[in-house]
Amino acid sequence: MNISFENKVAVVTGAASGLGLATAKAFAESGASVVLADWNEKAVQSAAKALADKGHRTLAVRCDVSDDAQVDAMVKQTVALFGRLDAAYNNAGVQNVLAETADSPRDDYDRVMGINLRGVWSCMKFELQQMRQQGSGAIVNCSSLGGLVGGARRGTYHAAKHGVIGFTKSAALEYATRGIRVNAVCPGMIQTPMTDQMIAAGQGEELEAMLKTYVPMGRPGRPEEIADAVLWLCSSAASYITGQSISVDGGYVMR
Repeated sequence: MNISFENKVAVVTGAASGLGLATAKAFAESGASVVLADWNEKAVQSAAKALADKGHRTLAVRCDVSDDAQVDAMVKQTVALFGRLDAAYNNAGVQNVLAETADSPRDDYDRVMGINLRGVWSCMKFELQQMRQQGSGAIVNCSSLGGLVGGARRGTYHAAKHGVIGFTKSAALEYATRGIRVNAVCPGMIQTPMTDQMIAAGQGEELEAMLKTYVPMGRPGRPEEIADAVLWLCSSAASYITGQSISVDGGYVMR
């Protein structure tokens, strides 16, 4: 299937690396004008320039998704430069500090919820204002396997990702008759810089054991495999799909 986003405009948060960068590249290579947003201004500027150097239309925006004003400004910059907003992948996220619930630090709870849950809510809020005005658009929120199952010592992260699915379903209901679709992807064990950080923090053996025990395909996923799912959900090929949370996980949740 050849998916084209010619004359379309896409926004990707957390776009400086990992899933976000792979998805921004995929949108650009499919013809879209792409806004790459990330809190790491130097990295996101570099990512956008690398795509622009290949002839793609890009805009880099420094954006902390936990700050409503910055998210609002990101959407306004998008529309000011490109005139519209057709697709959005709300991907920015962080891991929690590993701790049993009784020992979870409050500041870490606030940090994770601010980015992983409130950040998705804020992005949807301002993206939907523009899409509602246009009468069209598609949003994909990044949940996780952590939005579908529990995880010891990862309760804050899993709670936030469960919440993303709730927001996704609710917004999909609100805009189903107004030309706007809202879905979520639930990535499994994907090889990303976040995974590298977890391994560096001493979680490598745990992750390897999970891979062998729970992933029938027996391998980690690639960021491009998530990007493919996001582009499909944002395309006309998925025109009758909304409110769904699609696992891209090598079969993890089949068990």
